[in-house]
Amino acid sequence: MRGLVVRNTGFWYMVLPEGKCLREESLRFAQAGFDDGHPVADSLVPCKVKGNFRLKGIRTTNPVAVGDVVNYEMNREGFAFINRIEVRRNYIIRKSSNLSKQAHILASNLDQVMLILTVAHPTTATTFIDRFLATAEAYRVPAVLVINKMDIYTDDEKQYADNLAYLYRYIGYPVHLISVKTGEGLDDLCDLLKGKTTLLAGNSGVGKSSLLNCLVPYAKAKTAEISDTHDQGMHTTTFSEMYEMTDGAYLIDTPGIRGFGTIEFEKETVGHYFPEIFRISAECRFGNCTHTHEPGCAVLKALQEHRISQSRYDSYLSILEDEDEGKYRE
Repeated sequence: MRGLVVRNTGFWYMVLPEGKCLREESLRFAQAGFDDGHPVADSLVPCKVKGNFRLKGIRTTNPVAVGDVVNYEMNREGFAFINRIEVRRNYIIRKSSNLSKQAHILASNLDQVMLILTVAHPTTATTFIDRFLATAEAYRVPAVLVINKMDIYTDDEKQYADNLAYLYRYIGYPVHLISVKTGEGLDDLCDLLKGKTTLLAGNSGVGKSSLLNCLVPYAKAKTAEISDTHDQGMHTTTFSEMYEMTDGAYLIDTPGIRGFGTIEFEKETVGHYFPEIFRISAECRFGNCTHTHEPGCAVLKALQEHRISQSRYDSYLSILEDEDEGKYRE
């Protein structure tokens, strides 16, 4: 049998059988006794992975991800075993936060990824943004930046948000400034989601769950206040899950991410995943230029002339140094 993985709780995977509508199934909630008690639809099939199931050439903490199209076999106990994953179009992957030698796949078969960020309460670091964008470039997933909480910022914070938007738009990324609380910018965001499968990602506390509840009211995702002590969000989403909007768009919600470790990046190709660095690197004297010290480096010249931002270049350098396995954690 064939189906789509729509929820991952660690050991269990909920699979939507081929031909079923996710929205219709999700609206018919029923308590499930096999997991944490979170409501799931009657027709979703609870599955486990059969045997030592690993992706070829990739060590991952989750061999199956939300968004995967899989084949499965039913058993007498009422659940099923996944025995094959169909070829993925793409996926977003990062280093596992607990096992730095392994990777964690956030989601697969995506049309785009939407990174939700905030410039305060909490502050999303530009290094985090750039690492995420570089990974999206590496795995050929179009990326969109969404700056949330525009209703609570001071004038200086709004100016910083505008500066960030200018920087990333100049590079070529779509940037949307929104407020889930007031509804600012949400209509344009909905237009961008139509007909696409989108991964929602971001640090804890940036309003990702609130945005999901606004876009998909039946999701009823948990939300939490920002910690007054550390000005950081607290994890409310503990698993990845796919939702269907009324217009046929699909959203994949993921747990909040504190740090983003890159994986499988060769030092010689890191610059390829920074579009502005890649464009300018064609003018470097040496084809294998690392853009760190070489004579005739067009990237270093562009940095001095402020045609490449210092924050982006610093993020580039931080990825080059990723052999220090604990370095990416914030």
